[in-house]
Amino acid sequence: MDYGGFNLTNSHSNLTNKKLKFSRQTWFLLFGIIFIASTLRAPLTSVGPLISSIRDSLAISNVLAGFLTTIPLLAFALISPFAPKIARRFGLELTLFGSLILLTSGIIIRSLGTTSNLLLGTFLLGLAIAFGNVLLPGLIKLNFPLQMGLMTGIYSVSMNLSASIAAGASVPLAHGARLGWEGALGIWALLSFIALLIWLPQLKHKKLANTPELSSEKPQSISLWRSPLAWGITFFMGFQSLIFYTTSAWLPEVLKAQDLDADSAGWMLSLLQFSQLPITFIIPIIAGKVKDQRLIVIAVTVFYLMGYGGIFAGATSFTPFFMIIIGIAGGASFGLAMMFFTLRTRTPNEATEMSGMAQSFGYMLAAIGPVLFGFLHDFTSGWTVPMLIILVSSVILFLSGMKAGKNAFITSE
Repeated sequence: MDYGGFNLTNSHSNLTNKKLKFSRQTWFLLFGIIFIASTLRAPLTSVGPLISSIRDSLAISNVLAGFLTTIPLLAFALISPFAPKIARRFGLELTLFGSLILLTSGIIIRSLGTTSNLLLGTFLLGLAIAFGNVLLPGLIKLNFPLQMGLMTGIYSVSMNLSASIAAGASVPLAHGARLGWEGALGIWALLSFIALLIWLPQLKHKKLANTPELSSEKPQSISLWRSPLAWGITFFMGFQSLIFYTTSAWLPEVLKAQDLDADSAGWMLSLLQFSQLPITFIIPIIAGKVKDQRLIVIAVTVFYLMGYGGIFAGATSFTPFFMIIIGIAGGASFGLAMMFFTLRTRTPNEATEMSGMAQSFGYMLAAIGPVLFGFLHDFTSGWTVPMLIILVSSVILFLSGMKAGKNAFITSE
């Protein structure tokens, strides 16, 4: 059976000796993956720099403002376990196409300018993004088994590049271009609509639902939930997500409290995001070439503690440096989490199931971060106690990463 120039019926020995043939169909698939990846973070990172504008415009509390980041995470947790089953029923292509329609609709609804529409649209776009989060790692393992590190790097860079642009452009779009926070959030519907058009050619195919290598496998979800290694991956995914989304939601506010203006605070978040780009490309490739990834986990933890420790200490003269090293740590931890789904599993179906488990429980865990951060700020009237959440999370990330980074397969436990 041939998908995108790659013959799935080849033996393992043939796979290791053949290069992937990049046919025209494969190039269409590659561009489709890139554009879908680009829609998975921009609608979320565009919110953080605008939280104060949204809060003042709609007269909402810091806790409710924190929910603007938490709601998508709860949606991720809700739909992630079901995404693989839906994809097996309808096919990866149609499932992802439907998610892009839902994403575009959610972004538009969110930008209509009322609290109820803001919350509803945020929830809908969170449901839509969850499908891409869960299904793309399995899609990559299925279509690019010899280039998983490279493809994961491309996928991660696409995601973080759009996230970086969204974080930096939000305030200028809202105030400089006079679009208001509504227009600055709504403009990302154009990106998801373009991704939808680029994905259209893939509707001629139907992978996962009718692929013998996948449909003949018995579901692995029960064994995954009983696996210590799977839980290590899940906690690693959860805490790197908690750090990312809490940072995206609240770091601009923390920096403004340290005397940065709104534009500068937004661009500091953008600098953090841009700093992720090289490392999100490099780390998956490195991780795919080594059997044990624990040294990478140690480096990630050191960088996180240095960066957030510097912000915690209020060393404002070094803020750009802290943004860069936090970005490096964030890009490495995200790329590593994505690679764990494929490195610690043997088949595309197992990778998808692992992705579903890690992103379901992991995002449920991550959802606590932004709300707790906002609550502690309201309760203490400062940022010192909330910042402890990220420092403690970095330590837990290290502990779970040392388990996830050990050379082993989930099915072997």
